[in-house]
Amino acid sequence: MPVDPASQRAVDASADDRRQGPSWLVLAVIAVVVMLLVRGFLVQSFYVPSGSMEPTIEPGDRILVNKLVSGGDLSRGDVVVFDGTTTFAAADRSPHQADGLIGRTLAGAASAVGIDLGEQDFVKRVVGLPGDHVVCCDTDGRLTVNGKAVQEDYLHPGDKPSDLTFDVTVPAGRLWVMGDHRSDSADSRAHLGDPGGGMVREKDVVGRAGVTFWPLGRLGGFPSPAALADIPRAGQR
Repeated sequence: MPVDPASQRAVDASADDRRQGPSWLVLAVIAVVVMLLVRGFLVQSFYVPSGSMEPTIEPGDRILVNKLVSGGDLSRGDVVVFDGTTTFAAADRSPHQADGLIGRTLAGAASAVGIDLGEQDFVKRVVGLPGDHVVCCDTDGRLTVNGKAVQEDYLHPGDKPSDLTFDVTVPAGRLWVMGDHRSDSADSRAHLGDPGGGMVREKDVVGRAGVTFWPLGRLGGFPSPAALADIPRAGQR
């Protein structure tokens, strides 16, 4: 029986669709698995709603965090994201910025795919490592680490190193962290009287912030300030 060419083409097309369907499904599954693996073990992105790290990180910035860097691998001056469940309250949290329909939509989408700072996730700068003696302020109003004054050029314009005075020695396995916008940051200083004395556990560090990737106009990394990075560890010269 003669076969209608048009019918044959339709049958062939249907067969092609059936052959291609599963392959696209497999690719989609692989893509999701890869994304979850990357997010779970390598790199994670976060949306930052607060201004506690201005001007280094602005409200609404989206940052990439290297999760391969553990608390024990950090240096002074590193910007880190950590789980503050055991050490920090929610005082330093703020809602998403009301930056218009597009901004709210992006923020909502960011949260939906896991790139929002969770209610107990915080971003701060590491100022003191285990064993460090951190004091503020000296007679010139400067922060000192292991007796060395730190020139903090990364602070928010007009901010002092601290309105609160403190003299702490960081215990083993802990970190002393502070926001760059000192007058708008509830950091280790604000939790001195809490369990742990405001010191973040190294094991609670999610990772080290590597770059701001959105908005594109703020694309850039977070180099560790030499003033902090060059200070020798406690007991070293």
